Amino acid sequence: MSDRLSVLKTYKLYVGGKFPRSESGRVYEVTDAKGKWLANAPQSSRKDARDAVVAARKAFGAWSGATAYNRGQVLYRVAEMLEGRRAQFVHEVADAEGLSKSKAAEQVDATIDRWVWYAGWTDKIAQVVGGGNPVAGPYFNLSSPEPTGVVAVLAPQESSFLGLVSVLAPVIATGNTAVVVASEKSPLPALSLAEVLATSDVPGGVVNVLSGRTAEIATPLASHQDVNAIDLAGADEILAKELEIAAADNLKRVLRPQPVDDWAATPGLDRLTAFLETKTVWHPTGSLGASGSAY
Repeated sequence: MSDRLSVLKTYKLYVGGKFPRSESGRVYEVTDAKGKWLANAPQSSRKDARDAVVAARKAFGAWSGATAYNRGQVLYRVAEMLEGRRAQFVHEVADAEGLSKSKAAEQVDATIDRWVWYAGWTDKIAQVVGGGNPVAGPYFNLSSPEPTGVVAVLAPQESSFLGLVSVLAPVIATGNTAVVVASEKSPLPALSLAEVLATSDVPGGVVNVLSGRTAEIATPLASHQDVNAIDLAGADEILAKELEIAAADNLKRVLRPQPVDDWAATPGLDRLTAFLETKTVWHPTGSLGASGSAY
C-alpha cells in the first residue's frame, strides 16, 4: 500500500478573475447523493455578492464592446478546455447527482455540446432578432439587440453542470456579464467551471461564481441597484416571489423559474433573447433629384 497522502482540493469563489475565500471565512460541507463528504465549499456572504457585482460591472464595457465573432471564439475556447478536463467533470457530476459514470459522461458531453451551441450563436442572434423596419416616411429604421448589463443567475439546484451551463452560456454569449449562484447542494462542478474560465480567454469579471446558501446570496443581488436582470432558475416558488418583488425596485428584467423536464433537450432561443434590449435607430434616406426618389 502507498504511504502517499491525498492532496485534498480547496474550493474557492471566483470573483473578478481571482479565487478568494469568502470574506466571512465560512464554509459548509458538500456531500454526495449518499451523504458521503466530498469537500468544504465557501459559504458566500452579502459582501461577496456585492464584490461580484462590482467585478461584473467593471468587465461589462469591454465584454459587451467586443465583436460578437470574438465572443464566439472566446466561448469556443472554453469548450475546448472543458473537453480536456472531461474526466474530472464526469467524476464531479457523478458524485453530485448520484449518477453512474456512463450517465454522468452523457451529461458532461451534453454540457460541452451546449457550450459550443451557444458559442455559435454569438454572431447570429442579431440577424434573427434585429433588422430593418418598414416605416411611413423617407427614413431607415433599424433595430439591433444589445446586452442588458449585469445579470444575476441562480443556477438550477438539481442539474449541477448541464443546467448551470444552460443558464449561464446564453447570458455571456449575448454580451452580458454574470454573477452566478451555484447549486446550493451541488456547487463543486460550478466551482470547477470557474477554474476553466480563469485559464481560458474569458476576461476576469465576465463570470463570477459564488457558492453557499441560495437565499442568502440571492436576496442582496435581487435588490442591488447595479444588477440589471436576474434569472430565477434555481429558486423555489416562495423564494422566487420574494426575489421578484425585490427586483422591481430598479425595474430589473426577471426570468421566472420554468419547469424543465430534460436539460439536454434543444433549448431554443428564449434564454438568448431574455436579457437583450432592442436599440432602434432612425436615419433619413435623403432624396435623389427633383422627382423625390429615395434611396
